[in-house]
Amino acid sequence: MDYKVTVHTTSVTNATNAITFTDVFIKLVGTEGESDRTRLLNPRGTTSFHSGAVSSFTVSYHTSLGKLFLIEVDQQDTPDNPEHAWFPARVEVKSPDGETYHFPIHRRIIDSEVQCFRERTALKFSEETQSVCLFHRVKEKNHRMDDYRWEVYADGIPQCMKVLDTGSLPSEVQFSWTRDIEFKLTAAASLIELKLEGLANCKKTWKNLDALDNVFCSPFVFLSDYVQQNWKEDEFFAYQFLNGVNPMVIRRCTVLPENFPVTDDMLSLCEGSLADEMQRGNIFLSDYKNLDGLDSNVINGKKQYLMAPLVLLHKTPEDKLMPVAIQLKQTPADDNPVFFPDDEYDWLMAKIFVRSADYNEHQLNFHLLRTHLLAEVFSVSLLRNVPMVHPLYKLLIPHTRYTLQINFLARKNLISKDGVFNQIAAAGGNALIPLLQRSMSSLTYSSLCIKEDIAERGLESVPNFYYRDDGVRLWDIIYRFVHGVISHFYNNDAEVQEDCELQRWILDIFEHGFLSQAETGIPYRFLTVAELIKFVTMVIFTCSAQHSAVNNGQYDYSAWMPNAPSSLQLPPPTTKGTTNEATMLKTLPDINTTVNGMATLWLLSKHYYDFVQLGRYPEEHFSEETPRRLIREFQGELEQLSKDVRKRNKNMGMPYKYLDPTEFENSVGI
Repeated sequence: MDYKVTVHTTSVTNATNAITFTDVFIKLVGTEGESDRTRLLNPRGTTSFHSGAVSSFTVSYHTSLGKLFLIEVDQQDTPDNPEHAWFPARVEVKSPDGETYHFPIHRRIIDSEVQCFRERTALKFSEETQSVCLFHRVKEKNHRMDDYRWEVYADGIPQCMKVLDTGSLPSEVQFSWTRDIEFKLTAAASLIELKLEGLANCKKTWKNLDALDNVFCSPFVFLSDYVQQNWKEDEFFAYQFLNGVNPMVIRRCTVLPENFPVTDDMLSLCEGSLADEMQRGNIFLSDYKNLDGLDSNVINGKKQYLMAPLVLLHKTPEDKLMPVAIQLKQTPADDNPVFFPDDEYDWLMAKIFVRSADYNEHQLNFHLLRTHLLAEVFSVSLLRNVPMVHPLYKLLIPHTRYTLQINFLARKNLISKDGVFNQIAAAGGNALIPLLQRSMSSLTYSSLCIKEDIAERGLESVPNFYYRDDGVRLWDIIYRFVHGVISHFYNNDAEVQEDCELQRWILDIFEHGFLSQAETGIPYRFLTVAELIKFVTMVIFTCSAQHSAVNNGQYDYSAWMPNAPSSLQLPPPTTKGTTNEATMLKTLPDINTTVNGMATLWLLSKHYYDFVQLGRYPEEHFSEETPRRLIREFQGELEQLSKDVRKRNKNMGMPYKYLDPTEFENSVGI
């Protein structure tokens, strides 16, 4: 009985894989027996496992093995190359009766240990019929428990994966060679590419905006030029609360906060009183109380200033959102005036302090915590508790790609004691962890589900809210896809309740991600198919679309520093009529703070060579026709959304592209 074995070696791996010379052995395991351990040989010799190679071999056995469900693979290095790794993508086996079996691998094999891989058909624990499969299923999970361990980075925030360095990450979650090299080159070249390398250590203040303009001159991003030209305008200032890089703070205001003493005689609302306009749903509030009282950072030896402002906005009869009042500190006082649009330069300064507060709140709460840290929790729990053959693993593993490595690099290079964020941001230093801990208090399940979040913030009918429009449509597309896949594998609620691996996944998320806080609304156990579908939808949306919404526009909106100062060096005005351009320039960050911030944002906003957009699954984990059909339908809906978004954006001065599915990846990979 001859079995044709075809081995696909991935073409995007470590550089060493391009010269792999190794002996590879395989054993086929089926319902009627198992083959001998057989060395894979063909006329191409050991180069059959060269990077990108597709090579076929023959494995013979004296009788039929029945239905294949497992292969055992190991590589034994030749004496000349004792430490080469091999990165197979998949193995296909065609049996003598014409049946083809697919075995996904998608990981680097770095030692001579025997590795076991299951046939591609998705199986829940209760569906296992072979004792050998149950044995290997449990063995795989135990091995993963050792590889993926939880660690407390800081009390009161989601736990992370315990890892010493990127080299100690399991090979299956490391950057590809191309991503690794490109990321390092981009990080090293950002200052050069932006022509800023001579300013990275300059601790002087900006002499004038023309000097900043000369540095800012960027041939790369049109949208950042638009920001530079419009950053002082009230309409653009308000637009960013809806469609900028942080559309997560604004909410409808029905009752004015007691600590924001704005009255009708202070405002110029031609349409009626403040109470009338609130009743009509035309008043909105952005409140940065999360920042109140933080011990702001010290940069270049100087204490920085971080306010906790309140911003009142009004929707005009022309459907334009406009700011009408700003208070920069939470507690009303004589030295904490409320600023209005007719306050001239004081108004501009007040808006600058708001934009700086928004930068810091965005980076730590809505970007780091709610996408990066949660994506890591979802990923680690999946890899610890769910084996490769499980349908949930097959559905979610593409949405974990590169997350563990990028988060390790973020902890090492961005938010560590000597990291970039601590060098450029007011919320760095002693404020960083307390702000993350405070942000956890507002982290709820409903706030992670865009339709519920929009409803809770009262923003269902706000005009020109493209984050909402595109995001809700994306949520629905993802939901239909997830509903189809989950419903295919789970016929009723009892099957969900009895799936021990699925239940362990959500319990780990509840305990290690949401710190067992039931008030967040995060379930610790799934009781119904509907609950599972909603939660998996949220996971995919968070790891792909939501991350793009708060990440991909960073350079566009923040490269022109006065629109999003990472820190400010003077306190806000306490008396009106005391500010001017000279005051503003002394308040803005120093030159080195500015250019290092620009370079970091450039690094975090780039597309990389091995970019995989939402809905593309080159690794093909599913073999069943129903999930494969659902993937095709998913891709079709995403393509139509992309066309609609691009058509709308053609006539916009500041197009909203951050939820165009062709513009972002399946996972938090940057």
